[in-house]
Amino acid sequence: MRIIGIVQARMGSTRLPGKVLRELSGRSVLGWVVRAARSSGALDDLVVATTTEPADDAVAAECARLGAPCHRGPVDDVLGRFAGVLRERRPAGAVMRFTADCPLLDPGLIAEAASVYRAVPGLDYLGTGLGGTLPRGTDVEIVGRAAFEAADELAEGHHRAHVTSYVYTHPERFRVLGLSYPPSAADLRVTLDTEADWRLIEAVAGHTGDTPTPVGALVRWLRERPEIARINAHVRQKALQEA
Repeated sequence: MRIIGIVQARMGSTRLPGKVLRELSGRSVLGWVVRAARSSGALDDLVVATTTEPADDAVAAECARLGAPCHRGPVDDVLGRFAGVLRERRPAGAVMRFTADCPLLDPGLIAEAASVYRAVPGLDYLGTGLGGTLPRGTDVEIVGRAAFEAADELAEGHHRAHVTSYVYTHPERFRVLGLSYPPSAADLRVTLDTEADWRLIEAVAGHTGDTPTPVGALVRWLRERPEIARINAHVRQKALQEA
């Protein structure tokens, strides 16, 4: 099965504008995400989906520097933006969704999720977030093309901003599978939404350098350094409906 990876990226974050192009150990945050996706070896294609806003000319320029195809589409209708990618690229059986504010993705986990998805016939959605055991910012999710197209036709409101949420919140309609990795590390946060998040991610990169870290090793490192894990423990994740 052909899987296309799509990275959603834009400069206009409400809490931390320009975060996707911040430099982390000599590489942009977006560059970290693209590198993790590519090095997983799990994808047949990879595209960055940004907006038509002038501010996102900088994202398009970074894509050109990274040698990553760039699609530009609606600002708030992110699901529509992804659908535009699928119309432009060669046919794919499934979409793996990435967000450009998660620089500490584990290529091994990406590869594992893709292997499981390919091994289960008729699966519409696979996500590690459903298991609720990984640090926020390391999850992986895959949506089958038919389910994705159904969501694009039916989804409204916040589901269009979150791309995949219509599918995994309708398990009566779609075949959904969650992967769990106990013991839970869901209390840890390595996604980039605030300055506190940035300080923690910089601390991790200061230890690892410009190198992806397996999620198990990342969790152990943070558990051994509770003073670092506490840096962003107060940050509240936006609810699904707040998109």
